[in-house]
Amino acid sequence: MNQIKLKRKIKPKLNKISLLIISIGLIIISVFLAFNYINRKISPILMNYASLESQKLSSIIINKAVSKHITEKISTDELFTVTTNSNGEIKAIDFNTMLVNKFLTETTNSVQINLRNIEKGNIDALEFSDSLMVDYDKKALEKGIIYEVNSGVVFNNALLANLGPKIPVKISLVGDAISNITTNVKNYGINSALIEVYVNIKINEKVILPFYNKDITVETKVPVALKIVTGSVPN
Repeated sequence: MNQIKLKRKIKPKLNKISLLIISIGLIIISVFLAFNYINRKISPILMNYASLESQKLSSIIINKAVSKHITEKISTDELFTVTTNSNGEIKAIDFNTMLVNKFLTETTNSVQINLRNIEKGNIDALEFSDSLMVDYDKKALEKGIIYEVNSGVVFNNALLANLGPKIPVKISLVGDAISNITTNVKNYGINSALIEVYVNIKINEKVILPFYNKDITVETKVPVALKIVTGSVPN
């Protein structure tokens, strides 16, 4: 009789423990599914804003590097070598590849070093820190944060865009920057040509949010020289 009573007393306790375990399991699964749903819906919106800011910052760095290491150092006369005949007519136009490649290497290294410094928060080591401080928060950059997205932007409503906690955005340079020079020749007036020279720089970055990251490619084309070449005008 005593054993039967013990069994009857233990049974309800086991049922309660089982129900508690099942309830906790259901709650955990529900929370996981809810977060997964929210993450899939919200992350792309936040990442879109983060990617735009990353591209903006990278383009600023690239343009500043090209200006400092190429545009300010190379004159148009140094860039082109024009060969004429005895009558002064243009026979050939050569591109000073050796000179351009030298400065292009400096520019590419500058882009990589500055982006690495931003990634690590070494703001004092930046070449263009003064110009960046106009648009960016120095304290945030010192933490490696290039931008903070208001979580309210997920509602796609101008009134709610500035609400909610701010989500930090960081970047990480993936691999080395790739650069090259391209030229474009256009007809200009009568028997003349306009030669345009561009620096193309391509970088791969990882945009990092606290719960999500994405690889993006930033390609920037910067004009560095324009030259009008006038040939002899036919009778």
